Amino acid sequence: MKPTDFSKYLTDYLIRYLPTECGMSRNTIQAYSQTFMIFLRYMSEEECIKPEKLFLRDITKQKVISFLDWLEKERGCSVSTRNARLATLHSFFRFIQYRDVEGLKQWQEVLSVRFKKCTSPEMAFLTIEGIKLLLKQPDTKTEYGRRNLALLGLLYDSGARVQELINLTPLDLRFGETATVRLQGKGNKARIVPLSSSQTENLKRYMKEHSLFEPQNAAHPIFTNPQRNRLSRVAVLNIVKKYAGMARKIMPTLIPDNIGCHTFRHSKAMHLLEADINLVYIRDFLGHSSTLITEVYARASEKKKVLALQKVNPSIVTNKKTTWQKNGQLLDWLKNLQHQY
Repeated sequence: MKPTDFSKYLTDYLIRYLPTECGMSRNTIQAYSQTFMIFLRYMSEEECIKPEKLFLRDITKQKVISFLDWLEKERGCSVSTRNARLATLHSFFRFIQYRDVEGLKQWQEVLSVRFKKCTSPEMAFLTIEGIKLLLKQPDTKTEYGRRNLALLGLLYDSGARVQELINLTPLDLRFGETATVRLQGKGNKARIVPLSSSQTENLKRYMKEHSLFEPQNAAHPIFTNPQRNRLSRVAVLNIVKKYAGMARKIMPTLIPDNIGCHTFRHSKAMHLLEADINLVYIRDFLGHSSTLITEVYARASEKKKVLALQKVNPSIVTNKKTTWQKNGQLLDWLKNLQHQY
């Protein structure tokens, strides 16, 4: 069977263009590939066009819009996921428009499909007390518990993304006067992050128990499953969810419901910010490409907002109740007032 123009361009896009010309990481390419797998399924099941018979001319603006609606209605995807899938299709058709100029009008119509507006979800992060409570949950009497304590502690202490964490090997760690970990981030950019003394001790004990200081294990994954294979992202998420659930039963107010692996990264950033660490240093610590990305933590920090207002005018913001807050009759009047209009 003769390959279609879509299959030729898609192969070139994923195999050559993204990794070679754009320098995309393997994880990013996998995410893009996943979008096309879902898109091919949609075209086959909903538009009755099998992958081996799909040509570029079949991918119209209306079909792309229908695909996006299908993602939300049939697959239950969020608006942010919908927009991420559209961003992948946009990237592909920007690639196409310089290689197939005869269909330029059609490609630009696809590129004109707009992203859907959505409200940003509230950032989930833990207080220092919440982190401490969660890290008390692993049972260190068991091998499984000791591994999970080291994993969760490092996830918070380094502010690592989950993929950065599961890719770690002993070669990435240095235990000198200041212990550090080398993290390979997005776009294959590496950064060196210092570790706290308490996390260093946990990590050393865990690595010694599993012979990870031995030269023959220098390139072995640090965190593995019982089969000694590298942990998956889902496995790490399950670990986080398990101990978050245990901690929530003890102190529900300290552990939000929407906790995930990235919560530890958010929490570390917030704690650095509240310790008056400059945004530039936090940017470098997290491996962000710009402080514009890091500024989201400044906008989310209620504590910083209160402190900033206190500096402007200490008499305006206070932890004590004002006179009108103590006046029950006045408060009742204000509450009733809103129902009169």
